Amino acid sequence: MKIVLAPDKYKGSLTGLEFCNIIAPLLKSALNAEVIILPLADGGDGTIDVINYYLKGSVIQTEVNNPVYKPVIASYLYSEPNKMAFIEMAEASGMKLLQASEQNCMNTSTYGTGELILNAINKGAQHIILGLGGSATNDCGVGMASALGYRFLDETNTEVKPIGKNLSRITKIDATNVDPRLAQVKFQIACDVTNPLYGPEGAAYIYAKQKGASDSAIAYLNQGLQSFSKILDEHFNCTTQDIQGAGAAGGMGAGTVTFLNGTLLPGIDLIQQIADFDTKIQQADWIITGEGQLDLQTLSGKTLSGVLNSAQKYQIKVAAFCGSINLSASELNGMGIAYSDSIISKSKNFEDALEHTEDYLKQITNKFIAYLQP
Repeated sequence: MKIVLAPDKYKGSLTGLEFCNIIAPLLKSALNAEVIILPLADGGDGTIDVINYYLKGSVIQTEVNNPVYKPVIASYLYSEPNKMAFIEMAEASGMKLLQASEQNCMNTSTYGTGELILNAINKGAQHIILGLGGSATNDCGVGMASALGYRFLDETNTEVKPIGKNLSRITKIDATNVDPRLAQVKFQIACDVTNPLYGPEGAAYIYAKQKGASDSAIAYLNQGLQSFSKILDEHFNCTTQDIQGAGAAGGMGAGTVTFLNGTLLPGIDLIQQIADFDTKIQQADWIITGEGQLDLQTLSGKTLSGVLNSAQKYQIKVAAFCGSINLSASELNGMGIAYSDSIISKSKNFEDALEHTEDYLKQITNKFIAYLQP
């Protein structure tokens, strides 16, 4: 019997790899099964550790500018054999780097993310995966682009500081000094939202409030994104408002597609590519997956949705061992889950579930083993 273990983390409790290491020995000894360990993530917390499980890269640290141009040590992952880097923009341009008094996306920039990209290219990276999310910015990626050699000019041909509130001042993009190596690098962008660049569902109206913008600032930022989109469209001969996910991370979706010629993909799709997931699961009898909470959100770009899509292609049965399950048996069956169980159904309460996750996960595994044995 061949069983693939492909969980996400149980947030605040277990990593995906810990999940695998708890249940793999039980499956091997009881079923004499071939167990393939393929932990997954969807681009959120812990993604860098999952990617490193496959790339076995080095963590590179370097000093860059944070969103308000203060020095900060940021890290990214680099695999020399693969010439591949994984960069999380939140490391250089994230809300987590700012004091409460500094959190205002009118004044913040993605410049530091551009510095991380440049550092990776200097290391020799030929393939860069950039994770969007957790950003403190609404600058449409002009900060990042500035670090890579782009210049943004106003109507008097004066260079403007690449921050959110200056988008409406930009009338021209000067690409004369752009690093020529950019064109040789493959950029894939982990992006799990589909918001357009501007408008009621765009970057400013949906996300800028949580980044410290007032109502009047949000309207101003939205107008800036709309104004700047025309400059992008003219310079790059595209229609930025039609890019699904353009509004991600304060317009970084649009910025990465235009300035980096990047491809926006759901985080789970990228991780599965790196893991060579679809190749490794073939001829499996079961895939055991899991995450903290299984609910109606699960199918919208989360790890489990990626597992189910791949399993369906090869007619592999899926078992879900989750922290909690908020779906009926018929809903689970409709999603393609053949077997399911939860930690919370075994525990006395939530605190007990967190404290004894490993014990309950072993109980779930042993019950599944009994289910498989005639």
